[in-house]
Amino acid sequence: MRRVSILASSTCSILSRSLAAGHGAATATSAARCRLLQVASYGSGTGEGFSHARRRWFFTVLGSLTGSARNSSVAVAGGVLISVAAASTLSQEVHAKEPPSFELVPKDVVLYQYEACPFCNKVRAFLDYYDIPYRVVEVNPLSKKEIKWSDYKKVPILMVDGDQLVDSSAIIDKLDVKIHSKEGVESSSEDDEEKMWRQWVDNHLVHVLSPNIYRNTSEAIESFEYITSNGNFSFTERISVKYAGAAAMYFVSKKLKKKYNITDERAALYEAAEAWVEGLKGREFLGGSKPNLADLAVFGVLRPIRYLRAGKDMVEHTRIGEWYTRMETAVGESARIRA
Repeated sequence: MRRVSILASSTCSILSRSLAAGHGAATATSAARCRLLQVASYGSGTGEGFSHARRRWFFTVLGSLTGSARNSSVAVAGGVLISVAAASTLSQEVHAKEPPSFELVPKDVVLYQYEACPFCNKVRAFLDYYDIPYRVVEVNPLSKKEIKWSDYKKVPILMVDGDQLVDSSAIIDKLDVKIHSKEGVESSSEDDEEKMWRQWVDNHLVHVLSPNIYRNTSEAIESFEYITSNGNFSFTERISVKYAGAAAMYFVSKKLKKKYNITDERAALYEAAEAWVEGLKGREFLGGSKPNLADLAVFGVLRPIRYLRAGKDMVEHTRIGEWYTRMETAVGESARIRA
């Protein structure tokens, strides 16, 4: 839709200049022509033509034009409407979301998380893709005071209408059932390929990330700068979390590197990214024309590193960048509710 509105605005600018020069039109008439183009473009945004309100606006503006100005504007606006509608429909075919029925959307969703946690970001990718509104509580990774109330001492924790859900994959499975289940109908089926890649994310991809994010002290501090800038930390907490957390995770990453037999962090990351691209087998997404749960899982765990040094290196040295960009478009804007 953003591309459609840009197309309309550009066309509007060109049309105003050309028609004004050809017919000596007044500024007001040129503005009216622009509004015709804009309502044409926005009216195609749903893929179902004009709403009643937009239709009334269209003909009200049309009525303000006379003679050749009306004829030329109708012709051009009609052409833009057809072109923009076609572009919009094509875009929707590839990237359209499938928002759940209103009655199936949870009413109160709160995510307890670390901003840079891959498992937390996996849950967020699911919530964002399905436009499920949620609030975030950033947990202090040192004190964990925000989850003192829970017997479960890890993140993510997702509270859904008063129920506590834990473990990222289990959270997604339960939410998937909830938003897709209708009376007498089970959740959308998950094929073997999708299951295999979701397990690959949990059992392999996430273990490659920490040694890359915290590969050296500067990258560790970069990561915690990102974490603390997105949480509700006091100045003192921000400093202590940034430097103490970075130091701790630097040493943890070395242990993880040894545990998972990783000799070269970047090489392991590049290999994982290329394995995923190969798994796509030329498809836009693993799910075909739109993402499935495996696509969302890979995208989710990579999202916190994408614009850190590790993620930039990954995109530069592998073929994963195009798929990642498609996923950014498909997932769209965050459904997070900010205070």
